[in-house]
Amino acid sequence: MLRLFVAIPIPDDLRQRLLAISSGVQGAKWVRPEGMHITLFFAGEMDHDQANDLDSELEAVQMPPFELSCRGLGYFERGSRIKSVWAGIEPSDALVYLHDRVETAAVKAGFKREERKFKPHITLARLKGGRADDIGPWIETHDHLSAPPFTVDRFTLYRSHLAREGAMYEPMVDYALSSNPLMDSEST
Repeated sequence: MLRLFVAIPIPDDLRQRLLAISSGVQGAKWVRPEGMHITLFFAGEMDHDQANDLDSELEAVQMPPFELSCRGLGYFERGSRIKSVWAGIEPSDALVYLHDRVETAAVKAGFKREERKFKPHITLARLKGGRADDIGPWIETHDHLSAPPFTVDRFTLYRSHLAREGAMYEPMVDYALSSNPLMDSEST
């Protein structure tokens, strides 16, 4: 069985900025730098045939590259407990379009649509039983976070390996974003 998800890898300079602020929250388990990404679709456990179907559908996703910006910090909670801390992604119609295309491809491959609303972010840390008192001061200190825009020119199908030290992510397939060749030839 394979445990797969689709995500946008982030550039090294952004990863280094996020790594620089990844400390100072009691009880936080910080994400390793190579684990930082923007999840588009979590597919979960599947066999090789389902993985091949997903790969085939993802290959058909086409759109031009686009720019994204990382800005601000926040957290997800369950009940009164904070479960994770994240860096935000500025709203982007292109990102929503890519998410919709990836989710549609996954549904065509036999997966269910996500029930949660898409909230683009980069997970920085996971917490067990975190409280707002633990997170609030850290967010106030680092919420000025902003980074130059970066170009999204691909998305990736990742395999997640669960290990004692946390999840390890292995890039399986990159899907390049490119302008429509017909439109490119018309503009020349």
